[in-house]
Amino acid sequence: MNKEETPTTGKMNILDLLKNILPFVLPYKWLIGITLALTLVASLMAQVNAVVLDRAVDAINALIQQPAFSWGSAVTILVTITIILLGKEIIGAVVTFFQRYYGERMRILVSRDLSLRVVERMLSFRMAFFSSEGNETGKLQSRIDRGIMSLSNTVNNFFIEILPLFTSAILALALMFMANFYVGLVALCIVPIYFYVTYIQAKRMKGGRRGIFGGHQAVSQGILNIIESITVIKSFNREQIEADRQAQIQRNMTDLQLNIRKQSYLFNGLKSFLEQIGTVLIIILTAYLVLIEYPGMTIGKIMYHVMLFANVSAPIRQLHRIYDDMNDALIYAEGFFGILHADGEVEDSGKYRPQEVKGDFQLSGVDFTYGNGTQALFDVSMHIESGKITALVGLSGAGKSTVVNLLDKFYHPDCGSIQLDGVELSEWDTQWLRENVGLVLQKNHIFDGTIEENIKYGNPNASHEDVVKAARQAYIYDQIVQLPHGFETQALQLSGGQQQRIAIARMFIKNPPIIFLDEPTASLDAIATEQIKASIDAIKEGRTVIIISHNIGQIIDADKIYVLKEGHVVQSGTPDEVYQQGGVYKDIFDASARSMNVDKIANTIEPKS
Repeated sequence: MNKEETPTTGKMNILDLLKNILPFVLPYKWLIGITLALTLVASLMAQVNAVVLDRAVDAINALIQQPAFSWGSAVTILVTITIILLGKEIIGAVVTFFQRYYGERMRILVSRDLSLRVVERMLSFRMAFFSSEGNETGKLQSRIDRGIMSLSNTVNNFFIEILPLFTSAILALALMFMANFYVGLVALCIVPIYFYVTYIQAKRMKGGRRGIFGGHQAVSQGILNIIESITVIKSFNREQIEADRQAQIQRNMTDLQLNIRKQSYLFNGLKSFLEQIGTVLIIILTAYLVLIEYPGMTIGKIMYHVMLFANVSAPIRQLHRIYDDMNDALIYAEGFFGILHADGEVEDSGKYRPQEVKGDFQLSGVDFTYGNGTQALFDVSMHIESGKITALVGLSGAGKSTVVNLLDKFYHPDCGSIQLDGVELSEWDTQWLRENVGLVLQKNHIFDGTIEENIKYGNPNASHEDVVKAARQAYIYDQIVQLPHGFETQALQLSGGQQQRIAIARMFIKNPPIIFLDEPTASLDAIATEQIKASIDAIKEGRTVIIISHNIGQIIDADKIYVLKEGHVVQSGTPDEVYQQGGVYKDIFDASARSMNVDKIANTIEPKS
């Protein structure tokens, strides 16, 4: 799959759908065997009414025509009919229960396996997949949720709906042919006509179904955007704008759904008419054969053939609903299996796993373009020395974070070379590399769980004492112990600044030789920033540190600075050297000093005599 291609572009037919879902069904062969056996029994039970009615009508007709009517014989006939039909219902109820239970069990197990597989698959993808157009969070969630739901319903439809219905229909059709070839032939001729109408219906409605699928994705993404942006929406009083935007999406969806339903009802009416024509033809033909005293044709055969044809046409009556579900499954399966089959999105990994990671990076002529076509880096070359602090400086959008993303193998460069300790980064084992890298972002994700669980995310094998030590280093320990539940407090209940310290504690407990800091104190107050700076200064010793910050106090401590502008490296050197060169860094430095009122601050700290 190409980088700019979304996983929903492939077209899938029913055969492709079954081939893709088969690997998830085959592990449950025993359930398939049980379901097939029960299906055969249920299909045989479905023909009992027709056979009994055939025999009963003929027996009663013969009894009535006898010169002397016998109530004893009549009672025998009625008791026999009652026993057979009630016994059939009892057996049918038991068979139906187990058939539906095992079919539903298979559906639930397949649904679970589909969910686990797609999660495992997405965890193996490179970051470029998630930043590609069409793979926004809401759209991915919609594709996965609706894909799993529709695919598990397909399994349910096949083993609980389609298979029993068609098995019963085939048996009924065979019995009709055995009773009379011509009647069976009439029944058989109706079926392909009905199937053809259903095929035309599905073909005409497929485009509308794709539109509804896209609409569902847009709705999910829109709702997610509202939830994530609710503070901004309310602060600007833009509730009505967002409501109108969602209303337009919903109106488009409504128009598509109504159009689909209108077409569906028209075709369903036509199919119902065809079914009734078949029933009328069966009655007329059978009655004619009885009237001409065709061999083996009795009055009972009229009801016999009508009831058998009802079993033949039962799949026809259900086919439009099942076919609708199958076509929905085709649309959603394209998106779902597009994720599972996105082999080109799997994260590359080498095999190089050295015992010691020094952290010496060498970038040479690196270009990089995001999936949306935006080129972020142009011919970038820099040397990040082992054990030194390197600062990346530049205005927003200059490419600083992109460099860090490349160094952590979240993305791969379009061209050029990135080496770590003299070895191409592509040859490094990705997991091993990241085990030796600590990353603190401006906005770090806090997982649903306790504070201790979130800190231990940096090292799952850490002890409680290690957690406490990391919390102290991040200057969050005193605040944690004051909470009612201490380290067992849910981390999502903390403030933004506290969550940032938890993320920093997570990095401390990992204790890596390489540290990437992307605005690590952006959401902290001045005192917390000073405390965290002291902790970071302590952990910097003997490590390779790359820092992105607009905080002069953190930049000025760097051993070397690389200044980026619009994806190009425009300056490099020590902080003093780069400042003396003038240009972007000097502008940023001076602007930061002015914005902080450095002169007034200095006068406040050291008043003039």
